[in-house]
Amino acid sequence: MPLYIRDDEVDALATKLQRETNAPSKTEAVRIALLHELERNRARKPPRGRIALLQAQSAALGPSDPNFDMKAFMDQMWED
Repeated sequence: MPLYIRDDEVDALATKLQRETNAPSKTEAVRIALLHELERNRARKPPRGRIALLQAQSAALGPSDPNFDMKAFMDQMWED
């Protein structure tokens, strides 16, 4: 689906971004800009929200092993 830019200022910004990023097309320049903006927006989420997501992903892995000995594991990994 083609991207139509009807605003002259937005078109000029897309052209400028295309030149500065060496994008092969204005569409690609806009795609890159949108991806960067989405990433920037995700990074602004409060730590509580990001932590909740990580906790949910951790919980989805299943319960931890209560008999796991982290010290023995690390010693084995470091061959001590």
